[in-house]
Amino acid sequence: MVMNDARQPILTSRAPKGRGPFSQALRVGQFVFVSGQGPLDPATNAPILGTFSEQVHRTFDNLEAVLAAANLNLSDLAKVTVYLSDLENIPAFNVIYEKRVPSPFPARTLVQAGLRGIDVEIDVIAVDLRMAAAEQTS
Repeated sequence: MVMNDARQPILTSRAPKGRGPFSQALRVGQFVFVSGQGPLDPATNAPILGTFSEQVHRTFDNLEAVLAAANLNLSDLAKVTVYLSDLENIPAFNVIYEKRVPSPFPARTLVQAGLRGIDVEIDVIAVDLRMAAAEQTS
């Protein structure tokens, strides 16, 4: 199997730019590692201060924008890490998660974190199966 080990940054104006020295996502071979996305407005990089549900949906919108820039979507997820400011929000999060993330669900870790000014952050690892198939045939 031939593996492309060049690291390629993934950038889009449709998602927040972030507040530090990191890429929105990084493609390494068939894997795309998406940096933590939260409920930030892509135009201003400012937090969306709404309900928990609104914050989760904005976070998923941002994830989808970064994945789309890599020609992927939520069905390509292999691993999801969820950070919540309050574990009491797990049931509400799961309702939205089940509507946004297609089955079969990816592996997932969910932890409580001291998030500053937001209630949710999510980072993911996606697999480009089309690239994997192309590598197997070459």
